[in-house]
Amino acid sequence: MRSDFQNIAKLGFGCMRLPLLDANDQQSIDLEQFTQMVDAFIEGGGTYFDTAFVYHEGASEKALGEALVKRYPRDAYTVATKCLAWASPHAEEAKSNLGTSLERMGLDYVDFYLLHNVGGERTAKFDEYGMWDFARQKKEEGLIRNVGFSMHDGADTLDELLAVHPDMDFVQLQVNYLDWDDPVIEARRCMEVAQRHNVPVVIMEPARGGRLVELPDRVAEVLRAANPEASLASWAYRFCYNMPNVLTVLAGMSTLEQVRQNVADYRASRPFSPDEQRAFDQAAEILRGMASIPCTNCRYCVKDCPQSVAIPAILGLLNLELMTENRSFAKSLYSWQAVPGRASDCSACGACEAMCPQGIDIIRQLEVAAEHFEG
Repeated sequence: MRSDFQNIAKLGFGCMRLPLLDANDQQSIDLEQFTQMVDAFIEGGGTYFDTAFVYHEGASEKALGEALVKRYPRDAYTVATKCLAWASPHAEEAKSNLGTSLERMGLDYVDFYLLHNVGGERTAKFDEYGMWDFARQKKEEGLIRNVGFSMHDGADTLDELLAVHPDMDFVQLQVNYLDWDDPVIEARRCMEVAQRHNVPVVIMEPARGGRLVELPDRVAEVLRAANPEASLASWAYRFCYNMPNVLTVLAGMSTLEQVRQNVADYRASRPFSPDEQRAFDQAAEILRGMASIPCTNCRYCVKDCPQSVAIPAILGLLNLELMTENRSFAKSLYSWQAVPGRASDCSACGACEAMCPQGIDIIRQLEVAAEHFEG
């Protein structure tokens, strides 16, 4: 890992879900509380702040400008922000995001600039708009220090992107122990690909959107028995902190108490002891065992689907619902993971079931998914 990355703390502050004065207004960030959160984070040794052009409809970047940039010397922190080019109607607007972000935050340059959520059909927009070359150019001009991208996709996609763009300074990946061997997310394989390309990783979703903090009792009991003093969140973060090739691990924080807890857990973090590792492995096995659909993501089912239903992703969300015992969480992921075809698009032709080596009753499971996630 590059020497200038060594001073970045392993705990990063994700600024996607900041405290609000009005729950119905994403721009109404509670600046007083957020300022206290920034102070507690920096006092605890944190340095890395992650935002994006679209977070809180732009208010996240503005709040960082007020709570961080105006109040601390430039060498006290690093800032990452992102360009969501695939949601822009044309290249000029996508390229203007950088200047707008710098203006909102009051910065002369951004430390880490990400092409936001590449992969699948979204990559085509970044290619069409020339965003890769644009980011390189702005790095040469000094407006960007490090260029990278974030993605929610499999290892093969990551491998292809890093082969085509070998000059990436870093990547941001979804990594946690629930997704570690998931056949769709492929967190383990993605980490291996990044290390093979010698590209450091910023980890997002280490607690799976908070789900690994709200574990089913039968899972939580195993971890609490091994270490009664450790928070459930700390197990998820320690799993990520101690991996090789990790630049920082993002924690999305919404309250001052969350910042204090995460900082305390980070400062006390250490590798798992042998007893803790055994308990962790047991808890993860129980959690994965709560899934009941034996999908391996072989993708034979999608080859001849006339409706292009995203069968493996949908079955994975049904399993996620079972593992976390939280339907609303799985449903919140459905709108962007179940593409291009949703469960209700299924015509019950049976082509998928004829191809499934696991003998899964796919048509019935898609009916369940439509009921659970589309209602």
